[in-house]
Amino acid sequence: MSLISLARRGRVVAVLAGALLLVPVIAEARPGGKGGFGSRGSRTYQAPPSTNTAPTGAQPFQRSAQPSPSQAAPAAGAAAAAQAARPSMARNLMMGVGAGLLGAGLFGMLSGSGFFSGLASMAGMLGFLLQIALIGGAIWLALRFFRRRSQPQLASAGAPLGRNMQQPQPGNRMGAMGGSGMGAAALGGAAAGRPAAEPQSQPLELSGNDFGTFERLLSEINEAYSNEDEKGLRDRVTPEMFGYFDEDLSGNAAKGLVDRVSDVKLLQGDLAEAWTEDGFDYATVAMRFSLINALYERASGKVVDGNATVPQEVTEHWTFARSRGGPWKLSAIQQAA
Repeated sequence: MSLISLARRGRVVAVLAGALLLVPVIAEARPGGKGGFGSRGSRTYQAPPSTNTAPTGAQPFQRSAQPSPSQAAPAAGAAAAAQAARPSMARNLMMGVGAGLLGAGLFGMLSGSGFFSGLASMAGMLGFLLQIALIGGAIWLALRFFRRRSQPQLASAGAPLGRNMQQPQPGNRMGAMGGSGMGAAALGGAAAGRPAAEPQSQPLELSGNDFGTFERLLSEINEAYSNEDEKGLRDRVTPEMFGYFDEDLSGNAAKGLVDRVSDVKLLQGDLAEAWTEDGFDYATVAMRFSLINALYERASGKVVDGNATVPQEVTEHWTFARSRGGPWKLSAIQQAA
């Protein structure tokens, strides 16, 4: 093979390697461009219902602070197995006493005095019985002590958690929002510490003001993301979502890139589901919207991905959450399936 052929192959390999390096850059453009992330309360790992806007449903989450059922079950099983395998202290004590008596008898036999060498006389017999009585009393006291120590633990294991659960008022589920007239880590990450029992949820009725808020947040969150406005994001998203956005923006900055989003327009929106649980309201909305999105080199301003003039259409599921009486905040983003 000639040196010219080797040089040509080297250039081809270099071009392919450069293309592969651009793949993660392209995947990171715009909010939600890295796949599904966030939490939907107890319904995080349940697919939202299909709607006219997103008839094929939503993709599963790639990042979430909510533990999946497959992660929670082995943890509970491991704890139960560890408790069952824990040795009994009383049983160990009795085994130790028995081993001591047996060892003493064997020592007597090996020394030529016999197994019950101390029982040759009545005094020896009485002394032996007295020792047995003392040992038995010590064992009884030890068992009673250990039982008393274990009683409070057994009682607390079955006691209520003591957390005040607000019972939501029943409501009727809203229908589709229709067209463009649409108008977390307590939220999201805090769910990781919840008990295994599923919290009770009830349908939530939304109003036109809620849908108007969702449309406004769609535009404001994209604007804050584009401007790298930390305060603007904190005010509009849950702490979990802010952590993901901050991670993405920091990654772009480390690569010398900046993600710009503009001209966000809602084209169609449908309510997939709305419910209330554990004192929080949730609403998952399927939205199809257009936006101009481009990824730039921070220093030169050169576009490395996207288009700075031509809008693109995106269909996503956005889940909003709020505490009772609090404002709606973005809790999750999922791509359409």
